[in-house]
Amino acid sequence: MSIALSGTPAAAEAATEASVVRKVAWRCMPLIMICYMFAFFDRINISFAKFQLQSDLGFSNVAYGLGASMFVIGYVIFEVPSNLMLYKVGARRWIARIMISWGIATALMIFIRTEWHFYALRFLIGAMEAGFAPGILYYLTLWFPASFRGRVTSFMFVASAFSGIFGAPVAGLILGGLNGVAGLAGWQWLFLAGGIPCLILGALVLLRLDDQIPDARWLSAEEKALLSSRIAHHNRDIGDHSLWGAIRQPGFLLIALVYFLLQVGSYGLNFWGPDLIKTASGGQAASVGFLTAIPYICGAISMVVIGRLSDASGERPKFVAGLAVAAAIGFFAAGLFDKQIVPLMVALALLGSGIVASIPTFWTLPAKLVTGVGAAGGIALINTLGQFGGIVSPVAVGWVKDLTGSTTPALYGIGCLCLAAAALLLFAMPESLRRSDRAH
Repeated sequence: MSIALSGTPAAAEAATEASVVRKVAWRCMPLIMICYMFAFFDRINISFAKFQLQSDLGFSNVAYGLGASMFVIGYVIFEVPSNLMLYKVGARRWIARIMISWGIATALMIFIRTEWHFYALRFLIGAMEAGFAPGILYYLTLWFPASFRGRVTSFMFVASAFSGIFGAPVAGLILGGLNGVAGLAGWQWLFLAGGIPCLILGALVLLRLDDQIPDARWLSAEEKALLSSRIAHHNRDIGDHSLWGAIRQPGFLLIALVYFLLQVGSYGLNFWGPDLIKTASGGQAASVGFLTAIPYICGAISMVVIGRLSDASGERPKFVAGLAVAAAIGFFAAGLFDKQIVPLMVALALLGSGIVASIPTFWTLPAKLVTGVGAAGGIALINTLGQFGGIVSPVAVGWVKDLTGSTTPALYGIGCLCLAAAALLLFAMPESLRRSDRAH
């Protein structure tokens, strides 16, 4: 976030603003990133547990896909109420509650024995985690001016890439190295590793984060005033809306549809990426884990680069559209080379660069439409509608694979949906969303 200094007052003001934003980022973002990494790790460990858990408990692909989707059903039911409660009681306490409760629910996965156990606990985990991601996104709008949100949101979502970069190999090692230790299967150890640290992180959220800028004892009065004034300046044309007022804003439901399409692609990679790699390579759990990290490494790099470029231009929809096109090409290539590991990995690297990086860049769009309670509830509603992609993708791909013996037709279908998202972003967005943040 460094800004070159010059002798003009405007440059001096920008440098001061950048220094305050940097201070806030160092205070808040490391903990937020770690918390989000564990949230996303839960999405990945369910895909890695698939092979052992299905073998031990005899679940079909459709049953497993339905169980994975139950998480999303619990998530979407409680998403908007959770974020409205966060707005009421404060982000610090509510985010801590989310971390602790979903950590406990994740650890309880070690006790599943039947499909119904699986469905019930995945639903509970989704209900407990509901509101976390949109709550954090809303929290960032309270602390960072619009012209910095591309980079800051990218840093948050880099944590999701870290879940793949570090979580995938660790998951593979846990599944292979701890299988049978203390009478627990590798998949049971995997859920414990995903759940127990969340209890500690919840306590750290209570100690480290503040609800609002005036609460921050670690900022001077001048720094608080500057930060508050810059955020208010960027929000001056938006206005404060109720949740219903947010829904009625032109473009609101349109970007919710775009997010749904992007999430179909995201879950397609998260849930079926390891399965594609294992099928093409015939490798063991540990080697599949290391190979699965590659798309997320590419996604992390793409996130940081695109975050800076989109902040520099301020034209967010064009960048999200370009990333969606890259993801579509990756899905098409993955379907074409699903039996050849080297070209498959190239396809997945492109896919990761597109779909993983598209999510944080997308989340700079809602704050261009709503603030206040409308932002808290509206961001949650967009995320809720988008999360239906997490229901459609695992079940549809599992159904196609059980029916045809191949994931290729489903991969082509997901690629087409990514192209549809790009078309909406380029040709259907209202002026309020197409307007450059740099114009402020």
